[in-house]
Amino acid sequence: MTIFEQLQNLRLYYLASNLDHFLVQATKAKWSHKDAITRFAELEIIDKSNRSTQQRLKSSKIGPTKLMNEFDWAWPKEIERPVIEELMQLNFIKDNQNIIFAGTQGAGKTMIAKNIGLSAIAKGLRVLFTTAADMVLDLGSQESTAALQRRIKHYTAPDLIIIDELGYLSFDHRSADLMFDIVSKRYERGSIVITTNLAFKDWGNIFQGAACVTALIDRLTHHCQVIKISADSYRTKESIQAKKKGVTDETKRK
Repeated sequence: MTIFEQLQNLRLYYLASNLDHFLVQATKAKWSHKDAITRFAELEIIDKSNRSTQQRLKSSKIGPTKLMNEFDWAWPKEIERPVIEELMQLNFIKDNQNIIFAGTQGAGKTMIAKNIGLSAIAKGLRVLFTTAADMVLDLGSQESTAALQRRIKHYTAPDLIIIDELGYLSFDHRSADLMFDIVSKRYERGSIVITTNLAFKDWGNIFQGAACVTALIDRLTHHCQVIKISADSYRTKESIQAKKKGVTDETKRK
């Protein structure tokens, strides 16, 4: 067995991939054996931390998003910047509180929610991002009780779950019950971030006739901050700007 294979078996992946460079560096710097081992341990810890972060990011399903330093705070007509910046510190997760971002389409709710998720991942927390429609479709498609329980655990196990786009599609009674089951199992045990375009009084339109709607709202809002964001669609703004730029560029070429 080669030294590379031995290091791989020991899960010392950084040294396995960088052994020659590390030995050259140690020789040039004239490190003592103790210094070399100390530096090697530091690099392995950093590498393992980075690998762990990347794995949590992949598992979160957050996907691509703009970072908060790109957010145009001047665009929304109504937004509580200090509150949102405080949420990025993640104290609400320690207290098992929920967050609901309510506002018009294209106001930046999803972007903010995803950035909260990224902050949580960076601090070693497990995060899961999903849309409301994808979650209830996933749960509703399970063909056995055992399979359903495994998928429910998938949504209840993370430190934070982000449920996006609640209110864009209506759900039947069973879907409402499944949503309630997730919220109920996470109640006072794990935080939920929800983005929605509807006021609570209109949630009955999402789960039409479902008996659990009142109980669902009650559990969500018991330990919860509701953040309202009012803005014209930023996507529409970017689309208009892109078209104007295209016209300008075409004019310059002529």
